[in-house]
Amino acid sequence: MATVSTVSASKKTSQTDERVREISKIKSLLHRPDFGAMSGVILVFIFFGIFAGDSGMFAADGIMNWTTVSAQLGILAIGACLLMIAGEFDLSMGSMIGFAGMVISIPALYWGWPVWSSIMFAFALSMGIGWFIGYVVVRTGLPSFIVSLAFLFILRGLTIALSILFTNKTIVSGVDQVSQNDWLAPLFGGEFGTSIFTWLASIGLLDTYSDGSPLVTGIPMIVVWCVLLAIASSWVLFRTSFGNWIFASGGDSKAAKNVGVPTDRVKIILFMFTAFCATLYAACQVLEFGSAAADRGLLKEFEAIIAVVIGGALLTGGYGSILGALFGALIFGVVQMGIFFSGISSDWFRVFLGAMLLIAVLFNNFIRKQITKAN
Repeated sequence: MATVSTVSASKKTSQTDERVREISKIKSLLHRPDFGAMSGVILVFIFFGIFAGDSGMFAADGIMNWTTVSAQLGILAIGACLLMIAGEFDLSMGSMIGFAGMVISIPALYWGWPVWSSIMFAFALSMGIGWFIGYVVVRTGLPSFIVSLAFLFILRGLTIALSILFTNKTIVSGVDQVSQNDWLAPLFGGEFGTSIFTWLASIGLLDTYSDGSPLVTGIPMIVVWCVLLAIASSWVLFRTSFGNWIFASGGDSKAAKNVGVPTDRVKIILFMFTAFCATLYAACQVLEFGSAAADRGLLKEFEAIIAVVIGGALLTGGYGSILGALFGALIFGVVQMGIFFSGISSDWFRVFLGAMLLIAVLFNNFIRKQITKAN
């Protein structure tokens, strides 16, 4: 009799354990930073699959269009994500795009510099400015929102003033002509896998023009850069001590300092990284379109922050993921191009973006409360 009751109790315990295990899996899924954005991506694809599926949005050239738009924002979102996890903001990213584009174009077109040296100079100068922004933030204790907002105006003003001073115009074109034989330019303005796409077109797997050339000739380098940057950043964030320092700096900066985490150095490096991401974006744009404009990157800093928040990062820091930021950027790209393909007025795009931001913040706030309760 005792044996029977023991067996019965063990069965009940086993069943209870299975249920607990299932609940635990669901909770762990809900606590993932990228869960909300992942769900959003699925819903967005379903919506436009229904309303824009016959418009060519999911043909090869349509896919490449929204993938490119998503990758452009994705590069900025990766830098913004790491910085926001560390508890800081960089509102100068959009202005840095226009500034870096002019720094690449003016020396190459007006000073006789090789394009490769202009690109390297732009990266060095932009990252130097990023270092200075980070240094001001950590040394003065001022909110990064205010410091970077100041540099948003400083960089935008410098871009307009210097472009007029050296060229007497705010749009500088002709970079594509001087970069034709440059060894570094194809890494930013070229395409990857052109031979593969030509072969796919030759066997009928891709649509072609009347002359037989494929509609999609290759993967733009900005997409390649976005993928490489995402892989490298994810590895740093989740597989290295520096990644732990990023989370610690955003979670509780004072406690992190007390246990030896160099929070100031971490934040300065991340401000330099956001400047790097903005310059990478600028270099790809300049070498793809062959021109730079003083107003390039307008409001991109806010779009990057929105993508990161939609991706699950908390505005208070200490929580987020690169994958979530990429999902946020993908939602942005798919919606922007989906509205075009479906024939919906583009005026609704900003409405959708604002609604997505509000929903993401509410969802993230709910998750934060659940995590706090669990701890």
